[in-house]
Amino acid sequence: MFLSPPSARSPPFSFSPFSIGRNIRHLIDRPDEEYCFRLQKDRVYYLSESLMKAASSIDREQLVSLGTCFGKFTKTKKFRLHITCLDYLSQYSKYKIWIKPNGEMSFLYGNNVLKAHLGRITENTPQYQGVVFYNMSDVPLGFGVTAYSTKECRKVESTAVIAFHQADIGEYLRSEEEL
Repeated sequence: MFLSPPSARSPPFSFSPFSIGRNIRHLIDRPDEEYCFRLQKDRVYYLSESLMKAASSIDREQLVSLGTCFGKFTKTKKFRLHITCLDYLSQYSKYKIWIKPNGEMSFLYGNNVLKAHLGRITENTPQYQGVVFYNMSDVPLGFGVTAYSTKECRKVESTAVIAFHQADIGEYLRSEEEL
């Protein structure tokens, strides 16, 4: 097979700190067909079994990309999610933050989210938890990690950073060559 399934030698990867919980099974066992995750040149791809079988005729060195890139392993073997997985994360994420219109552009330029830009937050979101950011019209903008829990967010001042930026849809323009 041209793409390696995870093995004992492969570095483990998870969506941690993103909590999609039991919803992970919805990514694999879909009603239309079976999907899988495969490793190719330190990148993890999400693709259908039929696409994987059809592409097996392509030489491994010639293969550039296949399916949706979920992320990649850094040189230190840590897994880093790419913005290309946002559509899947947004469907199954338990914790969400909605950003007010005055904070959207700041976030899309790669800045952290301030309390002044917070529109809504999912109840009982823990500190340092992975979240998906939305605008007030429920369009996914990116993902990151909370700096405070939901309860703590209510008490901090308006200039405090409540969530750390990890990736946003503006990266499609800023990092066009790397994606």
